[in-house]
Formats: sequence, C-alpha cells, structure tokens
Amino acid sequence: MGLGGCIILIAVGAILAFATDWNMQGVNLDLVGVIFMIVGLIGVATFSSIARRRRVIVPPATPVVEEERHHRGGYSDGYGV
Repeated sequence: MGLGGCIILIAVGAILAFATDWNMQGVNLDLVGVIFMIVGLIGVATFSSIARRRRVIVPPATPVVEEERHHRGGYSDGYGV
C-alpha cells in the first residue's frame, strides 16, 4: 500500500467517524472509522521511514573543465587540414 492508499484510508475513516449517522446492527461505524484512520497514519509513518532510507544522496557535481584545443585551420571536428 502506497502513500495514496494510506491517505484514502485516513479520509474514509474520517468520513465514517465524523460525517455519517448510519446505524448498523452489530457494527459501530465510529469505531471502524477511527481504526481506519489509525491504520492510515501507521501506513504513512511506515512509508515515510522506508522512503527516507531509500533516498540516495548524490554528491555535488564537480565542475567540468573544458580543455582548449588549438586548431590549425580547417574544420573543428578534426577533418581537413
């Protein structure tokens, strides 16, 4: 489950916990919503810690120094004299 799935779990959990007034026999939708939000938060924390470990630190690029070529005439690609 990626970051998007975790955010969807949090959103669905918040909708179930705070925005619905449905009553289902044997199911507490407020509790289900809170559980979804907690699982989503755990997923976001896990995803961010894994992404932090995978981050590759690239050393700063060294400047490229171009050498000057002395041309004797002709073409610049070395053909011709």
